[in-house]
Amino acid sequence: MNAILLGPQGVGKGTQSEIVAPQLGLARVGTGDLLRAAIRAGTELGRQAQEYYDRGALVPDDLVIGLVVEKLREIAAATPPLSGALFDGFPRTRPQAEALDRALGEIGQRIDRVVDLDAPRPVLVARLTARLICGNCQTIYNLRTKPPRQPGVCDVCGSTDLRQRADDTEEAVVERLRLYDEQTQPLLDYYRARGVVREVDGDQPIDRVTAALLKALA
Repeated sequence: MNAILLGPQGVGKGTQSEIVAPQLGLARVGTGDLLRAAIRAGTELGRQAQEYYDRGALVPDDLVIGLVVEKLREIAAATPPLSGALFDGFPRTRPQAEALDRALGEIGQRIDRVVDLDAPRPVLVARLTARLICGNCQTIYNLRTKPPRQPGVCDVCGSTDLRQRADDTEEAVVERLRLYDEQTQPLLDYYRARGVVREVDGDQPIDRVTAALLKALA
């Protein structure tokens, strides 16, 4: 099974995909992780991606799709075998979804389920403006839902350099959520026409969201 977990920033996609994917025997696939891994490994696709990074340009969709297909082939050959992939926040637009469908079709696969994890916008704004990141090891915290054990100190590396990202101010967050809604509605319409979309309320305790996701992906 190949599934997509969609949702706006702050809704908990990363947290939930890390919990749900192993329980279903799925590989968690995040395109940011794929790009960074390819660059570190110095693969051909990684070298191409590095060129865009160096110029400060967006990595084109066809290169990202190439990395995704490469990863799916690895998943198919994995030992022990995996049941498929759970895409975390990708695709983001309808053109990306169409390109992904074409690529999957070439290797005899498809998207079987899309879960739309959502929450009210005021809830998301409150979550995102409470987010902190460790300037040393990049561990992410949230003062509302996942604070560091000792205030102001990173649990992982002990750094006291916990800071708010420049794009986590209220004004920036509201704009990011607006852009997400604008881009994602055509994508959801595309998958709804195929009858594969399930809705999950992300404004619940983590364990309840997990249970709802597992049911939606069953």
